[in-house]
Parts: sequence; structure tokens; C-alpha cells
Amino acid sequence: MAPLRRPVLAANWKMNLGPTAASAFLESYLSHYAARDDRTVILFPSAIAFSSARHAAEARPDIQFGVQNVHSAEKGAFTGETSASMAQDAGARFVLIGHSERRHVFGETDALTAEKMSRVASQGLAPVLCVGEKFEERENGETNEVIVRQLRAAFEGLLENDASVLGTVVIAYEPVWAIGTGRTAHPEDASAAHAAIRAELSASAGSIGDSIPILYGGSVTALNASTLLAAPGVDGLLVGGASLDPESWAAICNA
Repeated sequence: MAPLRRPVLAANWKMNLGPTAASAFLESYLSHYAARDDRTVILFPSAIAFSSARHAAEARPDIQFGVQNVHSAEKGAFTGETSASMAQDAGARFVLIGHSERRHVFGETDALTAEKMSRVASQGLAPVLCVGEKFEERENGETNEVIVRQLRAAFEGLLENDASVLGTVVIAYEPVWAIGTGRTAHPEDASAAHAAIRAELSASAGSIGDSIPILYGGSVTALNASTLLAAPGVDGLLVGGASLDPESWAAICNA
């Protein structure tokens, strides 16, 4: 029997909700979502709204926070960037790495993703590694090949140094063709991709790999959240647009 993993519900706000809007969001959201001890909820505000959002939720330690991106270097002349140590100092516990928008809009490579994984893990933060295929790769039957390549590249440095840090990792399978398009992977498609990810995790990290949660992301809504969460191998959700409305996000967190 597969191990029971605590569901993870994560909200990626992307470049939305500034400090004032983030505070208002939390006030409404927390009135619709009571604390639960059977799941983990993580919010990823924009860097400029991070402190406001965290302050608005200070009475709710069940709500955890992460940042959407960090630089691979510890410090330096990198205008506009944020380091992992800065994120930790601000109160972040998680960092998104390898999101499709970072890969395909900003040109981040597998090698850079690996550098960020090592940097984040060495700082004691939990990487939330995003993997997923583009539409043409899916049509060519390359889904498993793409996600396994992305996983192996990201884990290379961690496995060489200290495989135990893999115990902090979260994986998010986000098919690029389903992000913001309204097209959602069928539950059986999500389960198939998650099974390939799980097999790779187990092969590379043994029992640690068996415990890593695998989230699904891609046009998740309050209407399909329960169905996706019920799919075999889906341990949680990484949600974009539907997490920007407090009532919608509360409904997803209660799914």
C-alpha cells in the first residue's frame, strides 16, 4: 500500500495582489477557511507583497508562506533579485523552482534549476520543484521523458552532496499546455504522470522518494479540485488563477 501523504494545497499568486490587496485577501480568506490539521496550506505572494500577506496571517500559524523565485547566488550585484537567505529571513519556508514561466518565459535552464535547488536546500528552505511538458512534447509522447529529465537535472547536486535534504522537497507536475489555458489534464493523465515521477523519485532516493508529495497544477478550480485530489498519486494542488479569489481558494483548501 502506498504511504499516506498529508495533502498540500499551494497558491501561486504570480504577479498579482500587491501589499494592500494581499492583506484584504487574507482577511476574507481566513474568514472562509478555518484551521485544519489534516493538510498543509502554502501561499506564494509576490516578493513585494510577502511581508504584508504574512503579517495579515500572523494569527494563523497553519498558513505557511513561500517565495516565487530566488537567485542561484547567495549575494551580489543582481539588481531586482532575491537570495534564499533573504527569503528565509523574511519568513519564507518554501521556494518555487523551475516553474514553466521561469523556464519558458525567462529562459531558465535545467542547469540553473539545479543550482537553485542546491542553494535553497543549503539554506534550509523547502524547494517546490515544478516539472511538466509542453503541448508538442505531449503530442509526441514525450511526457515521461521530459519530466524525468527535469527531475534528474534538478536532483543531481542534491544527491551528490546530501540526499537527506530530499525529504524537504515537494514536486509539482504542471503540464505547460494546461497552465492558464482552461485545459486541465484528466485525472487519469495526472495519475500517469505522477506515477512516472514517483518511480523516478523512488529509484533515485529510495524511501525518501516515496514520501515526497507530488502536486498537480494546471487550470485547477474549485469545481475540479476534489476530482483531481481523488486521483491516484495526486498528493495536492498548486493553483494559479483560482487562488486569487479568497472564496474560491477557501473552497479548494476545503476540498
